[in-house]
Amino acid sequence: MRFPTTSCLATAFLLCLLAACEKKPDTTKPSTSEPGPAPEGMVLIPGGTFSMGTDPQAASTQPVRSGAPEFPVHRVVLEPFWMDETEVTNAQFKKFIDATGYKTQSEKAFSPEDYPDAPPGSLDPASFIFKKPSGDVDVATADHMAWWNLVKGADWNHPEGPDSNIDDRMDHPVVNLSYADCKAYADWVGKRLPTEAEWEYASRGGAEGNLYPWGNELNPDGKYLANTWQGTFPNKNTNEDTFLGTSPVKSFPPNGYGLYDIAGNVWEIVADAYDEKYYGSSPKYNPTGPTDAKDMEGTTDIKQRIIRGGSFLCSEGYCTGYRSGARQLSDDITASNHTGFRCAKTP
Repeated sequence: MRFPTTSCLATAFLLCLLAACEKKPDTTKPSTSEPGPAPEGMVLIPGGTFSMGTDPQAASTQPVRSGAPEFPVHRVVLEPFWMDETEVTNAQFKKFIDATGYKTQSEKAFSPEDYPDAPPGSLDPASFIFKKPSGDVDVATADHMAWWNLVKGADWNHPEGPDSNIDDRMDHPVVNLSYADCKAYADWVGKRLPTEAEWEYASRGGAEGNLYPWGNELNPDGKYLANTWQGTFPNKNTNEDTFLGTSPVKSFPPNGYGLYDIAGNVWEIVADAYDEKYYGSSPKYNPTGPTDAKDMEGTTDIKQRIIRGGSFLCSEGYCTGYRSGARQLSDDITASNHTGFRCAKTP
């Protein structure tokens, strides 16, 4: 049975390292021409060349538990682009809904064709919502459903279920969306989703090889620079960063390019679908993602999408998705309350 999954559920699948990427000399330089003023709420990400991926030696000091491999490190050349300085907020998404009447995946029943083995009633509109386990669980051996609950009536406007709302969270990132929902919004505002390469390049903020958007120390001088999980996941969050769930955008300092919450808060859906063979052998210049995407079992019935940046549920002892090189998977259909997005635009 193929049942809706979330990005955290995808961490159960530890994939083999990919073959070494093809080595080509850097013979073409990216454009350095000034593309003009950035649209409101966006920042210019200059063109450049960077090393995409995680150095295995550096990663050995971290519990690399993402659902997609980050190796081999390979050189990528990108043209300039604009990127939203924050994740798309509830207020911004509401304008889209009010103007178009669009219905998100979480507000519609799942298709029996996508999930032919699903039990009766399980295809009703719903989202996966994090729930603290009733007792201590060991993430190394526990089923992920020990901390996830498929909640009917949970959607972008009701983040934890029908009895919740976003009235006091208009400046928080919108959540409980599918890939199609994010793309529909991006199309409406005349933007697009960033490619995975663009996202990682932007996350690094102009620095090469750092583990995090701000450097190699998670909490420099004891300061928390992203909304993440402190304590033992999923049993106890000591809440040292003061946020148990999502936080208002711009609650933490921006990175070197002026991007807020590029680490933590919510995972961000990008344009790239997933294909195990693509990452290490992708085109060097402006890679846009695989054309023949497959899911984690190598089939094409339900495609997996790359998500980036980690969330308020990522911790040192479990998921370190807030690392710049970290990659995670989420299927195209499922929504959860720790996944959102931001947009990009080509000048």
